[in-house]
Amino acid sequence: MKPAMFQYRRPETLDETLALLNTHCDEAAVLAGGQSLMPMLNLRVAQPAILIDINQVPELDTIRRTDDGISIGARARHNDVLRSSDVAASLPLLTQAMEHVAHEAIRNRGTFGGSLALADPAAELPACTVCLGGEVVAASVRGERRIGAADFFQDVYTTALDADELIVRISFPQFDAKWRFAFDEVARRHGDFAIAGLAMALRIDNDVIVDARIACTGIEPVSRRLSDVEGCFIGSELNEPKVRARACTALCDTLSPTEGGEFPSAYRLHIASALLERLAESLSAGDHEEKRA
Repeated sequence: MKPAMFQYRRPETLDETLALLNTHCDEAAVLAGGQSLMPMLNLRVAQPAILIDINQVPELDTIRRTDDGISIGARARHNDVLRSSDVAASLPLLTQAMEHVAHEAIRNRGTFGGSLALADPAAELPACTVCLGGEVVAASVRGERRIGAADFFQDVYTTALDADELIVRISFPQFDAKWRFAFDEVARRHGDFAIAGLAMALRIDNDVIVDARIACTGIEPVSRRLSDVEGCFIGSELNEPKVRARACTALCDTLSPTEGGEFPSAYRLHIASALLERLAESLSAGDHEEKRA
């Protein structure tokens, strides 16, 4: 199929982009990487009246260190994030997860902000952004606002972004050297959307876990922090098998898998539990040190 008719605009400044969004709101679609949008246009799942191409807008693809952590521009390509030394040093969870995102050709065009705006429940980046406590910075003619990742993702393909807003960057906090990170997923083929995936961050002080951040992808409609599972680790030593077993039980009790689809809910829960056990064991063995080096 071919797309329905639409206007095409290619603004060269952020102000021009925001003015167009303010005028057209729900009738507009934003084009950055287009890896999800273009198939939706061709299938007429999306039928915008106007397509706003932001590829000429400057600075939306910048990855930089800030006083508080790392800022990733919304138009930063997946492969640029994957190969960023700043991201690898400060946010190794993203580097690990990026290796699972689609395939090389798609990573060359797909964008960080585009993945968050789509809010696919099986995508890696929403779960990682939630796990890391990232903030989505959205801009409109009214100014900027910061939306915590926990509040940004609301349902399948649904976010807190207003119709006249554009994601301009994503801000991540600074993590000290006591944090350990791990990501893994199971998919039918490498690069496919995850059947189930897990993002984990643990802070270790004198061999005791003092903080934990855990989020899943591919299981529920929205990625979220799994506080009950995190609580099983806090105050314990990572290499205690009973701790991992207790956390796996809490994981299965906490998650509410989406019903239907190709894979049964029980199967997704089984994968998530196995991933939790695997990642906790790998962090206990110090595998994170090699990945952060």
